[in-house]
Amino acid sequence: MSEAPCQTEETVGLFAGQHVLAELSGVSAVLLDDEQFLKHALGEVLTQADATVLEVISKKFEPQGVTVLALLSESHASIHTYPEVGSVFVDVFTCGTRAKPALAVQLLADALGAAHVSTDVVTRGIKEHAA
Repeated sequence: MSEAPCQTEETVGLFAGQHVLAELSGVSAVLLDDEQFLKHALGEVLTQADATVLEVISKKFEPQGVTVLALLSESHASIHTYPEVGSVFVDVFTCGTRAKPALAVQLLADALGAAHVSTDVVTRGIKEHAA
């Protein structure tokens, strides 16, 4: 039997989660235009933050910029890069209590060598049960 979205063995049926929205700046334009590096980095940081990565897809744009999307058992993550200004938008939503989306964002900022990190955390679903 497969699990429904937003369920893990620790939190079956829990309709709650954390949505981390971040802006990273002061990042190398070369890294922000490196599709393979970004795919690998996003997958790695999500795994380190206890998320279950199902698939990572990406699209490189011309003349520059990359979007990477990760499908997670716990929900999703995305990055949208702007090499021309050394910045990236990051969005990580995980439901349940096992995965740590804020940690994933911090690890990604570290991997990219971001000079500045701005985050907003939105508690979603049933507030009293969210991590």
